[in-house]
Amino acid sequence: MGKNLNDIRADFPILDQQVNDEPLVYLDNAATTQKPKAVVEALTHYYYNDNANVHRGVHTLAERATEKFEAAREKVRAFINARSTKEVLFTRGTTTSLNWIAASYGEANITAGDEIVISYMEHHSNLVPWQQLAIRKQATLKYIKMNADGTLDMADAQQQITDKTKIVAIAQVSNVLGVVNPIKEVAKIAHQHGAVMVADGAQSLPNMPVDVQDLDCDFLAFSGHKMLGPTGIGGLYAKEALLNEMPPIEFGGEMIDFVNLFDSSWSQLPWKFEAGTPDISGAIGLGAAIDYLNQFGMAAVHEHEQKLVDYVLPKLLAIDGLTVYGPHDPAKHTGVIAFNLDGLHPHDLATGLDMEGVAVRAGHHCAQPLMKYLQVPATARASFYIYNTKADADRLVDAIVATKEFFKNGTV
Repeated sequence: MGKNLNDIRADFPILDQQVNDEPLVYLDNAATTQKPKAVVEALTHYYYNDNANVHRGVHTLAERATEKFEAAREKVRAFINARSTKEVLFTRGTTTSLNWIAASYGEANITAGDEIVISYMEHHSNLVPWQQLAIRKQATLKYIKMNADGTLDMADAQQQITDKTKIVAIAQVSNVLGVVNPIKEVAKIAHQHGAVMVADGAQSLPNMPVDVQDLDCDFLAFSGHKMLGPTGIGGLYAKEALLNEMPPIEFGGEMIDFVNLFDSSWSQLPWKFEAGTPDISGAIGLGAAIDYLNQFGMAAVHEHEQKLVDYVLPKLLAIDGLTVYGPHDPAKHTGVIAFNLDGLHPHDLATGLDMEGVAVRAGHHCAQPLMKYLQVPATARASFYIYNTKADADRLVDAIVATKEFFKNGTV
């Protein structure tokens, strides 16, 4: 990957600490990733040297801040291969982006009797906005089923998406099952029926190459904090023709062209949708995160993650009493692995792992309909990233076995 893993880990000071007297193994990357020094330094450099509001000033600091802010937008555009920076909107993250689509495009285009199609594996942020839009507009919300291994049932997708369908919204990568959904193929089906394709890229942009032109998705939402960037910043990609027709959903400064007493006109794209002072430092930090990832290339990031999955998934499947959800074929699995241990609540399992210094997540992962589909109340979830190693994978396996023995021996 250009650097060796020891050099990569040295870029993340937070990893060099003890938790419960054990060296930290951070495996909660699907929730948020750690930040390299380069990102933190970009934030401090902005506040120490360039802090000013963007777009509004002609003084030197304002010009420097604006230049760095818009340079970050160009970095996002290149990272996802959008045609123009007009198609890249800065938002607070995936949740905000998806809500913007529902509140703007959805409100303007969904009417009674229309269909919105999603899948059973969606994160709440790609479920609740469509659910509420369907309720408001008296539309029908439909779900694509999954195959036995947790992959998307494409035969059912063909059935669920009809000429009544106006929006199809699917996660490119599941935040629970670790499967990669065929967005390009789903988009083709959606377009054949006149529907738009919304891709939730929260778990895909950090982990693999994403090309919005190749996918031919109409919208794509993502979060910066899941790809080494700061919290509170993310983005929405949308095709320019759609953005031109969509009404803004927030009003005020920055997004206006002219304001009269009784009416107003809107600024050009992308600023038409970005009301108020944006998260300037967050965008600059996101740009620094993209620079950091680009030094390896997203193909190499994905390859590193797959090597870890190839290594750890068979070891997890070999643990007696451990159920792994999603595909058991490492080739079909990203670095997100959800599991449960027989007789132990996921929260207890996660607490046991934390006592061994291993940080994982436990709960419904903002995917309660999926938990119901899997017939479980919750799962534990380990998620790997570029600074994780095979030694981290071994620590996870050993910690699960140790926790299993701890509870089996009745020492609690």
